[in-house]
Amino acid sequence: MSMLHEFKAFAMRGNVVDMAVGIIIGAAFGKIVSSFVNDVIMPPIGVLLGGVNFRDLAVIIQQATETQAEVVIKYGMFVQTIIDFVIIAFAVFIGVKAMNSMKKKEEAKPAAIAEVPEDIKLLAEIRDLLKKP
Repeated sequence: MSMLHEFKAFAMRGNVVDMAVGIIIGAAFGKIVSSFVNDVIMPPIGVLLGGVNFRDLAVIIQQATETQAEVVIKYGMFVQTIIDFVIIAFAVFIGVKAMNSMKKKEEAKPAAIAEVPEDIKLLAEIRDLLKKP
């Protein structure tokens, strides 16, 4: 089997395709959460803290020179990233919790007893009649 055929067989497996879809949706969700944090949550928090823009919070380690760029620790961006992470982690937790509760409900349901079709009942009656002497 050639390398191309092996790759095609690998890429077309259900799990790989599902994983790719999950990664794409996860990346889009990450962008939505980042926008939510940057554009909705952080501005009011900045106003409450006296008009602080978290993106600008930083510690300058070394000033810029003609030959070297400024060396800065951007702890404000770090705070925003932590808030992004907490929101995403909470959303994933809620999703997993919902899936687990649905799974428990499904497991708790008693197995439905399948009703025997009429033709099978008729065949069983015929069999029983033929067994009689």
